[in-house]
Amino acid sequence: MNNGICAVPARRNLPNEHYLAGSPERLKLEAELERMAANPVEIPVVAGGKEIFTGRVKEIRAPHDHSLVLGRYHEAGPAELDLALQAGRSVARDWAALPWEERAAVFMKAAALIEQGYKYRLNAATMLGQSKNIYQAEIDAACESADFYSNNPYFASQIYRRQSESTSAELNRLEYRPLEGFVYAVTPFNFTAIAANLPSAPALMGNVVMWKPASSSVLSNWHLMQLYRLAGLPDGVINFLPGRASEITTHLLGQPDFAGLHFTGSTGVFNSLWKGIAGNLENYRTYPRIVGETGGKDFVFVHPDADFASAIPAIVRGAFEYQGQKCSASSRLYLPRSRSQELLDALVAETKKLKVGSPLEPGNFVNAVIDKAAFASIKGYIEKARSEAGCHILAGGKCDDSRGWFIEPTIILADKPDATTMVEEIFGPVLTVYCYDDSDLDAAYKLVDATSPYALTGAIFARERREIVRALNALANAAGNFYINDKPSGAVVGRQPFGGARGSGTNDKAGSELNLLRWISARNIKENFTQLDSWAYGYM
Repeated sequence: MNNGICAVPARRNLPNEHYLAGSPERLKLEAELERMAANPVEIPVVAGGKEIFTGRVKEIRAPHDHSLVLGRYHEAGPAELDLALQAGRSVARDWAALPWEERAAVFMKAAALIEQGYKYRLNAATMLGQSKNIYQAEIDAACESADFYSNNPYFASQIYRRQSESTSAELNRLEYRPLEGFVYAVTPFNFTAIAANLPSAPALMGNVVMWKPASSSVLSNWHLMQLYRLAGLPDGVINFLPGRASEITTHLLGQPDFAGLHFTGSTGVFNSLWKGIAGNLENYRTYPRIVGETGGKDFVFVHPDADFASAIPAIVRGAFEYQGQKCSASSRLYLPRSRSQELLDALVAETKKLKVGSPLEPGNFVNAVIDKAAFASIKGYIEKARSEAGCHILAGGKCDDSRGWFIEPTIILADKPDATTMVEEIFGPVLTVYCYDDSDLDAAYKLVDATSPYALTGAIFARERREIVRALNALANAAGNFYINDKPSGAVVGRQPFGGARGSGTNDKAGSELNLLRWISARNIKENFTQLDSWAYGYM
């Protein structure tokens, strides 16, 4: 019984550590990296808390070192999916009936465990399994995951305290119920924190979740699943289902109690999921909630009056952090033609300073792309640029798969604004530059807005306030997250709620109340305190 209104802690963000040579955090992380690399793991399916070793196994190898086997994971099939569904259905009522602060406490404890030392396990798994350098792993796997776990309860508390007005004659209550069925969470490889948020946000709001992790991030995601157990999450609330996407999706979307999709991944896959859901509408108990964050072709626009010294390092970071494998990465750059040579020379010079190699060597800024398929796709775009008329490779362009999936940070200058690499999502360390005519800024802004089907992130570098406002208005629908004098990546939970529209998704803003609202179904309850003596109106 709950006879009090719980006040969860105010919103905060976990500060990142810097891992300087010889620091305590650096020594702890290095020890965990050594331990994890020397001890390959056997990762099961987890359905209703039961670990199932199906025998259908896939190896996990480090992207930066093909010879390093980090473990194996077992794939879920129809039998395991049915066990997970059964388990979810059996615990759904009890989980939903828990006071919201009891559910919140599980994820708040998960955040505390990360801060108290579990972060080194998550960081090591992310560095080894997803080839992230120390800093990128820290801000993702440790800090952002903890931020989701600790901030979402605060956002939930703001939702739950919103109530309808009552009078002396009636009592009105708003009840925030979970969805009527299960949520299917499909998570990507590139952010451990996204894998943390997509299953846990619906679970916090009282839903049970079927979670399919990306095949190339199972290692770090397995450690998230173990974290839930340590934090006291009841069995069956989140079920861990690695395996073949098509098989899992077909099985789960075919269930009458499918109630929601929480997805991050490619636009093409999201479109196919939406079509699959639409094709099953008559079979569902309720209309499913569909939440997706998909592709991006994110822009940086440099105004002629910008602070170029500040813009150049921001562009380099935005384009090449984590090998450009961020949906928010700077992928197309617009430079004023009148100043283009000066800017290009500085940009190329800075880019050539970036070292490429293993994330275990601290001097390397750029590491390996995630797998063979990504390597082949990115290499294909670079080769196409070599042969496409009007495209010139100014820096990088070399690809080496002899030991790991390494691609040099690459800058392409395009004479045409609709060159292939200026339009299509590449998801790699490739930045394409177009030099616009700065005598007609309105036309330049229209070009930025119309070039790409995506609308995820974008940035402008400019000094004069009227020009900043002009760009904000002209590009109002071009990006769900817009940055002024900053790179268009690195959103922080609660400070920059994240998401975009058009081909970039449903813009439901992870890291805010807006996302959590999608995982509830509200019921208003009115209780009348007056007695009606007649059906007739007074004027009669």
